[in-house]
Amino acid sequence: MPTSPWTATAAAAGTAESLPDEVLVLGSRLLLRRARDIPRFIAASQAIRRQVMAADGALGLSLRAEPLAKTFWTLSAWRDQEALDSFVEALPHERTMRDFHLRLRDPVFVTWTVPRSTLPVDWSDAVSRIAGHAPR
Repeated sequence: MPTSPWTATAAAAGTAESLPDEVLVLGSRLLLRRARDIPRFIAASQAIRRQVMAADGALGLSLRAEPLAKTFWTLSAWRDQEALDSFVEALPHERTMRDFHLRLRDPVFVTWTVPRSTLPVDWSDAVSRIAGHAPR
């Protein structure tokens, strides 16, 4: 399963004048403990992708899957921290993270800001930032 291309949300394209010049980026690395959880995780990630695309304040996302390594990466951009927090606390994301909490090994979540004009975020930059926060 290759890296999905950056997909901008309708909100990102339709209301650019109402968006801040600086936006919040969330990058994550999710490493599953067991290979048998991969199909369920992929199915859950598709539901969460649909949630992001409809979420208020979401600007876009990309996903990277390395199933043989049981590793999944996410990259998304948000209007602000409040929009990201609302998404994280909503279903299906909240339930999925609760269900997978013990099935993940050393999950890494990193946020940073970028000028909105630089979206989409480059994966090499995101991976570097995420790796810099990963447990050693």
